[in-house]
Amino acid sequence: MIEFNLQVEDNSDRLDRYLSQELPDLSRSRIQQLIEQGQVQLNGQVCISKKISIKAGDRITLEIPAAQPLELQAENIPLDILYEDDQLLILNKPAGLVVHPAPGHPDGTLVNALLAHCPNLPGIGGVQRPGIVHRLDKDTTGAIAIAKTDIAYQYLQAQLKAKTARREYLGVVYGAPKTESGTVDLPIGRHSQDRKKMAIVPTEQGGRSAVTHWQVLERLGNYTLIHFQLETGRTHQIRVHSAKIGHPIVGDPIYGSGRSVGVNLPGQALHAWRLKLQHPISQDWIEVTAPPPPTLTTLIEVLRRRVAIYN
Repeated sequence: MIEFNLQVEDNSDRLDRYLSQELPDLSRSRIQQLIEQGQVQLNGQVCISKKISIKAGDRITLEIPAAQPLELQAENIPLDILYEDDQLLILNKPAGLVVHPAPGHPDGTLVNALLAHCPNLPGIGGVQRPGIVHRLDKDTTGAIAIAKTDIAYQYLQAQLKAKTARREYLGVVYGAPKTESGTVDLPIGRHSQDRKKMAIVPTEQGGRSAVTHWQVLERLGNYTLIHFQLETGRTHQIRVHSAKIGHPIVGDPIYGSGRSVGVNLPGQALHAWRLKLQHPISQDWIEVTAPPPPTLTTLIEVLRRRVAIYN
C-alpha cells in the first residue's frame, strides 16, 4: 500500500481537483475512484464525496491499495538481442511493441517475450514489470536494457538516477532549428486536461525536472535529423521538449503537427540509437548501438532525395 500525506497550503474548491494537481501521476478518474472506495481522509475523517471543499490548513491522507499481480504469461515473441550475459540484456525494440502489460495491452508485450527468453525473470524489479529498468514508448524503437538479476536491476536503476548511463536518440523533426545545438531544460508533468498526455508543467505544480540536449546531424530542407541525449528520463520527454521548441517529431500522433510527410510511418520518427552503461558486476563500460529501423532510414533517404531535386 502507498500512502500520501498532504497539507493544504491554499484554498481550493474541490478535493479531487486538488489531489489531481498535487499527484500528477494519478488520473482524475483514479482519484475519484479512490475517494469512492474510502481511501481518502480529510482531517482524519473518511471522505465520500469528490466535490467536498477543502481549505488552507486541511490535512489529507490518501492510500493506494497494493496492485494485484498481473497474470503474466510467457510468449514466444522474437527478440532482436544486441547484448546479453547472465546479468543483463540489451534489445533493439521494434515499433508497435508495448514494454509491459497495462490496461488495453494485457499480453503481446516485451515483458511477455522476456518471460519466455529468461525463465528466472519474475520478481526482478517487481512482479508487474519484471526486469524493466527504463521504458520506451510503444512506437519508439531502439535500445532498451533489461536486468536479469536483482543486483543488476538495482545497479542500473542507480546509474539512471545518477545520470551516469548515457542514452542517445535519433529523431527527425519538422522545421529547421536556427542553431546547431541546444539544451531544453523544462519540467514535465501530466497534462492538466488530457491525462494521457504530458506537458511542460512548473515544478511548483508537480512538474519534474527534465533536461534534453540536442544537436543537428543533417538538415533536410524543412526537416532536420537530430541527435538527442537525455540527462533525465521523463515520460515522452523528447517528444514534449521537441514540440515545445517548435520542432515536433515527425509522425508523432500526440505532440506532432498532423502533417503527412509522404512516408508510411508506424509512429514517431524517434529511435533509441545508442546506450552506454556500466556493467553491474565487472564495472566495465558497455556501449551498444541499435541499427535504425527501415522506416526511419527510408524516411531520411526520401527527404535527402527531395533536397537533391530542389537544389
